[in-house]
Amino acid sequence: MRYHIGDLNPEELLRFYGRMLKPRMIEEKMLILLRQGKVPKWFSGMGQEAISVGVASALKDSEYILPMHRNLGVFTTRNVPLKRLFAQWQGKASGFTKGRDRSFHFGSQEHKIVGMISHLGPQLGVANGIALADLIRKKKRVTAVFTGEGATSEGDFHEALNVASVWNLPILFCIENNGYGLSTPTREQYNCEHLADRAKGYGIEGRIIEGNNILEVYTKVNELCKALRKRPRPVLLEFKTFRMRGHEEASGIKYVPEKTIKEWAKKDPIANFEAFLLKQGILNDKKIEKLKTDYMEEINMSLKMAFDEDPVVFNGKRELDDIYQKTEDKPIEPGVLDTQEIRFVDAVSQGLRQSMEEHNELVLMGQDIAEYGGVFKITEGFVKEFGRNRVRNTPICESVIVSAAMGLSINSMKAVVEMQFADFVSSGFNPIVNYLAKIHYRWGQNADVVIRMPCGGGVGAGPFHSQTNEAWFTKTPGLKVVYPAFPADAKGLLTASINDPNPVLFFEHKGLYRSISGDVPKAYYTLPLGKASLLKEGNDVSIVTFGAGVHWALETLERHSNISADLIDLRTLAPLDTETIYQSVQKTGKLIILQEDTLFGGVASDISAMVTEHCFEYLDGPIKRVASLDTPVPFAKSLEEGFLPKKRFEDDLLELLAY
Repeated sequence: MRYHIGDLNPEELLRFYGRMLKPRMIEEKMLILLRQGKVPKWFSGMGQEAISVGVASALKDSEYILPMHRNLGVFTTRNVPLKRLFAQWQGKASGFTKGRDRSFHFGSQEHKIVGMISHLGPQLGVANGIALADLIRKKKRVTAVFTGEGATSEGDFHEALNVASVWNLPILFCIENNGYGLSTPTREQYNCEHLADRAKGYGIEGRIIEGNNILEVYTKVNELCKALRKRPRPVLLEFKTFRMRGHEEASGIKYVPEKTIKEWAKKDPIANFEAFLLKQGILNDKKIEKLKTDYMEEINMSLKMAFDEDPVVFNGKRELDDIYQKTEDKPIEPGVLDTQEIRFVDAVSQGLRQSMEEHNELVLMGQDIAEYGGVFKITEGFVKEFGRNRVRNTPICESVIVSAAMGLSINSMKAVVEMQFADFVSSGFNPIVNYLAKIHYRWGQNADVVIRMPCGGGVGAGPFHSQTNEAWFTKTPGLKVVYPAFPADAKGLLTASINDPNPVLFFEHKGLYRSISGDVPKAYYTLPLGKASLLKEGNDVSIVTFGAGVHWALETLERHSNISADLIDLRTLAPLDTETIYQSVQKTGKLIILQEDTLFGGVASDISAMVTEHCFEYLDGPIKRVASLDTPVPFAKSLEEGFLPKKRFEDDLLELLAY
């Protein structure tokens, strides 16, 4: 292995050696502890230390790094305290996740490190968002994100590189190519000679770097960082390397030919660099022994502190409290109540525009939302008012845009993502339910993201443009779900959702966009999330609904003026205002729940179950659930009318009242 010192001085060379030696010694200790049953699992990066150390050394402390679970050298180079690392790996409270996640599945804002999740792909898009925030603020910074050769087969990889290229984001996409995705060799992963060649397809630069050569890694990455700070753009780096251990220790390495192991053993990044420094007279046996002694003392002392710490104690209230970032949800009154009658669609647009004025680091992203104004024209004129930096057209790639919104939040900006239709959110499902929803519970990082969801049937749009799929998300702890039915609520709840530092799915029924109007305060205001609205009061029955169901219920009650009903518009589905529901049922003794979503597994089912548990003794009849048929949404008008529950609601309401 050839080393080119360049203008590096002996002190720097010794620093690189020490930075590689430390994670290697920690790993060797972990393997001993693993065999002793003192740690549950270990994912080795042994043999790949030069990449982690070289990249981390080239970046400034203010620049974010998004490592994988084999990049221990990133954490040690950034001086993450070993005691906290060891506590993290043992599931202790003083780790980074309070015992809630394992391995390197955490981040640290203090060290500008954002750890990975097991789904791998989303972190590439998160890097996009972090770099975008720096670009918008004109910060001359680089973001580095790691992935393995196996994860380059995921769609998020392609989406992230494409968006980074289109937006000229200053990102180093670092592929650690060790020849195997777990046990699957690269010949079964992709059909090109070098992964770096893929860069050409995205119009970006791709480079191959000898990943076991610390000086080559550092020198080339350092040069690139300087270049990217001056002229922002993404670069794809393929580090050729080899992992000495298996995917994780239980896997072993029997799937690797012995010849390959022997060949790569000769390229051990630490042994080779040590031999080079000894030959140059920069290092000697005494210095090696001193380093190893110092590191071992630090490792043993930190391990003792972690082992001596008591096991984490379960506290149900604390666990639930940490699902969301705490926020003072105090409504902002509009001041002088100057109102105007506007349509639902205009109320959404007005709330979005005033939020852009209120938060100068709020970024909107979505397909066709810039000059075109979005398919529903909600952001029409926004580019002229706020500029293309903050109103961004995106490629058709829902997953990476949601991840990029997460990255903006990590870098202290706000994001609103428009799903062109709520149905298309399925293409961005993974980062929503596995990244945004869980991140605050896992390591205290909030996801300041609102995802706008134009939804609903009744407009003859067929199976892929008509779903009201709120139940996909009410099941996932960590997400808030808002679903207004009136223009004034739409504006006030949207502004509140944008103010909220937690991830919000904001459902807008497109059938209401231009069919419903109402008086809306002209000034900026917010409404509290998690609070239902009691639209009508009565004694015969409680009607609980939301979205278009509110208007169907109102129409039914107008036709039957003799019915005395509490009509509750939920407005927010997560968190759910159960208190208002329970109080109403305790008064009326009868409950009917109306939802546009299909019946099985919907919001109505959970409300029914909760009322049964908490208000059973007050019930004077069976709880009725009314919903759409358990089929996809049909296209033909007659079929869609039969699918939707509007007529069935009237029949079931009368049947319940007669019970």
